[in-house]
Amino acid sequence: MRIATPRRYLMCPPAYFRVSYCINPWMDPSKPVDQALALFQWEDLRDRYRALGHTVELLDPLAGLPDMVFAANGATVVDGRVLGARFAHPERTQEAPAHLAWFRAHGFADEVREPEHVNEGEGDFAVTASWILAGQGFRSSPLAHDEAQVFFGRPVISLELTDPRYYHLDTALSVLDDAADEIMYYPGAFSPTSREVLARLFPDALLATSEDAAVLGLNAVSDGRNVLLPRSAAGLREPLRARGFAPVPVDMSELHKAGGSVKCCTQELRPPG
Repeated sequence: MRIATPRRYLMCPPAYFRVSYCINPWMDPSKPVDQALALFQWEDLRDRYRALGHTVELLDPLAGLPDMVFAANGATVVDGRVLGARFAHPERTQEAPAHLAWFRAHGFADEVREPEHVNEGEGDFAVTASWILAGQGFRSSPLAHDEAQVFFGRPVISLELTDPRYYHLDTALSVLDDAADEIMYYPGAFSPTSREVLARLFPDALLATSEDAAVLGLNAVSDGRNVLLPRSAAGLREPLRARGFAPVPVDMSELHKAGGSVKCCTQELRPPG
């Protein structure tokens, strides 16, 4: 039996969500966004977390920052220590200080680091029992990987993303069980060398198809048992069930228009180990 463990998440309501610029292949400012539907879908995700027994903290959205709903990008929290973000694109720069201010006001003040190098939080950092997996190639700098390793005191494994559709690690890889180094990922998003590294470290990983990856099916959140993932990634449900997980399909279609889904909206606040 898989066992779910209570989690604490940080989310930001999509009060100002829209697609007004293009910084990834999913974004098209000419396509209208239904803001009421985006809010409904976000609230549904928040409510599902709470119904599963998890705590959801809220970060106040700021006008002029439409991507702030993607709270996962604002920081990485491991063992109660907070490594802030430094965004690659100027459109998102002001999200970083808003996140740091939240952490300093909520009991993390002594364990917060403002980064020197570009990293986009849990967009490119995924935490397992043994490692921090770190994406690079489109957003986060490889120098940020060294910075994270020193700050968190955990080994960091660098992985190169090569397909611009999967511009963050969390669009191509998801941690299913952070107590047992269990993941799922899409091999086609990574360089040959990184595929070899993943195959060696995670020989039993669930491999996603191109069809499920293309609907952001890997932008998922697991509590060790329940896996919340985009409803459109139907091909992942049976493989997850076969491994003892309980897939929880969620409609995030409006957020997909900006290249985000379940994980992008969810930053995990990991307590001291």
